[in-house]
Amino acid sequence: MLALKIKAVAGLALVAATLPAPASAASEPGWGGDGLRWTTTVVAPGVEVRSGVLERPTAPYWTVTVAAPATNVLTGAATVADLGTAEWAASTAERLAAAGYPARQEVVRWPSYADTPGGVEGVRVRTGRYGTQAEAAAVVSALRAAGFPTATAAWTGYDVDQAPDAERVHVAVIDPRAFRGTVEASHGETIAAREKTSALASKLGALVAVNGGFFITSDNDGYQGAPAGLAAYDGRLESLSAGSRAALVLGPGPAHIANLTSTVTVRAGSAAHAVEGINRKPGVLRNCGRPNAVPTTAPRQDFTCTSSDELVLFTDAFGAALPTGPGTQVVLDANGAVVSAGPRGGVLQPGQTAVQGIGAAASWLAAHAGSRLVVDSRVREASGSPTVTPRSVVSAAPLLLRDGRLAVDAATEGVVDPRDLSFGYAWSQQRQPRTMAGIDARGRLLLVTVDGRQPGVSEGLTLVEGARLMRALGAVEAMNLDGGGSSAMVVSGAVVNKPSDATGERAVGDVVAVLPRR
Repeated sequence: MLALKIKAVAGLALVAATLPAPASAASEPGWGGDGLRWTTTVVAPGVEVRSGVLERPTAPYWTVTVAAPATNVLTGAATVADLGTAEWAASTAERLAAAGYPARQEVVRWPSYADTPGGVEGVRVRTGRYGTQAEAAAVVSALRAAGFPTATAAWTGYDVDQAPDAERVHVAVIDPRAFRGTVEASHGETIAAREKTSALASKLGALVAVNGGFFITSDNDGYQGAPAGLAAYDGRLESLSAGSRAALVLGPGPAHIANLTSTVTVRAGSAAHAVEGINRKPGVLRNCGRPNAVPTTAPRQDFTCTSSDELVLFTDAFGAALPTGPGTQVVLDANGAVVSAGPRGGVLQPGQTAVQGIGAAASWLAAHAGSRLVVDSRVREASGSPTVTPRSVVSAAPLLLRDGRLAVDAATEGVVDPRDLSFGYAWSQQRQPRTMAGIDARGRLLLVTVDGRQPGVSEGLTLVEGARLMRALGAVEAMNLDGGGSSAMVVSGAVVNKPSDATGERAVGDVVAVLPRR
């Protein structure tokens, strides 16, 4: 159990160690963390940060991939996929050869996810081997002109079936037996805003901080910075779950990782109505995973569903003007008494909440606007048993480890779809920058970043490689947090990893912060 309180900061100490190889060898290409040399920095009693670089004598190279035609199973729209059928691959390779570009047909098998088919996933078609991205790009232009519009340059070091050659890893280890501070999730002062991990860490006075859960990145999908899944800060639920997805729960009691769902109900006397969102635009559901969502009620990573009938709750932490549009709004004071009822919009005052309704839910809300409204919130594990109201929660997807075993439920949590090879392949099955959280057998919290999208420097991890790394680090429970350009670790005020965005560190929605005792 994670009892997170802190003492004074100790002076920095540097030591070197070698991470042992995993207990069992990998059964497919990839990396389990073997071969790393660590430099360890002691940040405070019970808090240390290990930094390591994996370098292997593999030889990735630039090549050209020709993508296969595909159909988005949710929208029916025509799209493309990196993998196609064996028949398509043979035909495409023959066309490439006829155009003067000898092709390779590379069979790709499903990774060891817990909930997807085994065996062959699809076939990839490629041509050429080039020393630079510019050379590959020149061939792409020629192929597109020759009738291959889906040709793209690709770095083989990102492939799930290619052994990695370079990884830069940072691991923060927080030991509850020695640490006397707290580990908390924070969104800063405003939900509907984005800040860099380093900026939030500075405001919080954090010893260590990493980026946290998924969040809105585009105005078309809601309010930038708002969580795109379950989130709680300072003991208050500030965003609802997008289906049953992995979450890091911080207090009260020990830190733990579980697949969580959440429900909120508004009651007016004996009448009750479900709330389907908190601090988000009514009718717009990023990552889906809610009842009445269209076109799917299941989680769907980086996909925006819609709803024409729902209630959405806003808290005074929202920090922006309330959304306007058709429907009804009721503003409540801290005791649930109705302050105002009418059109949607305005700004909440401290201590106030608002409930907005659209569609039939708006009519229900208008009919009960004269009553005292009571809001009831519940967070549950996937097993259905209630959880204690958490102090902090950040959620993302998917789960990586359970009871020390690989448990990557990629399809269940909506980051891949076995029916649609155009969805989730690069996100989950190619190497990407990753941020992960885990709990080891001694109850220590592990916060991990792996840099990526830097060919020959640090390529990142696939989801399964992330699970294996966490297990090699000693984790028995682990999950994937937000990654890509969001991945960042701040130690003693400095960003210690190298975020992958060309513009540098990205502004994010929330962070997991290791805080000294106040």
